[in-house]
Amino acid sequence: MRFPLDGDRSFRENLLFWIGRYIRHKLTSLSTRQLKDRERLLTILEELDRGIHSIEQLSDLAREARRRGLIGINTYYKPLEKLYHYLISLPIDSLKEIDEEMVADFLTLSTVGLSDATKRNYRIAMINFFKYIERQNRDGEKSHLFNIELKNWSGIRGRSGIKLPTYLTEKEIALFLKGLEDHPFRPRIAPRNRAIIKLILYTGIRVGEATHLRMGDLSRHGDSYLIRVTGKGNRDRIVLMKARPIERDLEEWLRVRSCSGEILFCNPHGKPLTQAYISQIVRDILKRCGIEKEKRGPHMLRHTFATLLYNKSKDLVLVQEALGHANLETARIYTHFDRERLEEAATIMENLREGER
Repeated sequence: MRFPLDGDRSFRENLLFWIGRYIRHKLTSLSTRQLKDRERLLTILEELDRGIHSIEQLSDLAREARRRGLIGINTYYKPLEKLYHYLISLPIDSLKEIDEEMVADFLTLSTVGLSDATKRNYRIAMINFFKYIERQNRDGEKSHLFNIELKNWSGIRGRSGIKLPTYLTEKEIALFLKGLEDHPFRPRIAPRNRAIIKLILYTGIRVGEATHLRMGDLSRHGDSYLIRVTGKGNRDRIVLMKARPIERDLEEWLRVRSCSGEILFCNPHGKPLTQAYISQIVRDILKRCGIEKEKRGPHMLRHTFATLLYNKSKDLVLVQEALGHANLETARIYTHFDRERLEEAATIMENLREGER
């Protein structure tokens, strides 16, 4: 039986529903060679069929199934339990907003200190879970596809080493911004699209944070805008953006804006823009500009801001605060782009050779 992707439930309820459906599916496909109580397994399946009301209830059922001999269930359930807690901490309203970069961020943060074998299990659990939803959901006349493959997730050591975040150089930033200005958007939505893309690039806020901004979150102070951002874990922070690059687009958009409630950026139906829509804009502009990157999504704009900020300031704490990272270690990846430090390291042996002459 196929089900609507979001249904008439909240995001938290929908996510719980799909995790419950997936765990039920796995319970019927795992080996029963060590099963100790067939009747108890049937009652667990019946309880899953009736519907799960909390992640704690689902955790109890998974533990019970494991005690009854379905040992492998933890391999599938534990990563999803962590995924549930991670996703409900984000400003997300629909399962359609989940994309590969979001899942990769989750894997990076949740598998710190785990073995490579366990990280591989987490990756496989994510891929299988979203493929299951793709097969089982009904989104109008077709299924919604997540296309989560995680081929380039860098959490696992190996021959390829650690993959660094993809970012734009200063020359590419100028090319991208010109491409954004020249892009053939429909006239009514052109200022909206330019404004939200510039907000992400100039402040480093997450795509989900940008799409959920409200009118009251933006205020003009002199030659700048102060923007209140609600990040992961519902933590608020303030970012600042100079007005000059965005004020014309923002003023034009506010004159035609017709959104439900206080949402700042919306589609023609008054609903928030989706991450998939923003991703498509960024990919289209990069393609038209001839900029080739391994990753072409809007999260790259956040990496671009962070890389440039660190290179100009050499202040890792500033990067952490600007990006809203809870942990300083998360921001440390951007030190890999410090050209001065790399130059210093590269000249050590050269200086040694000159000293021997």
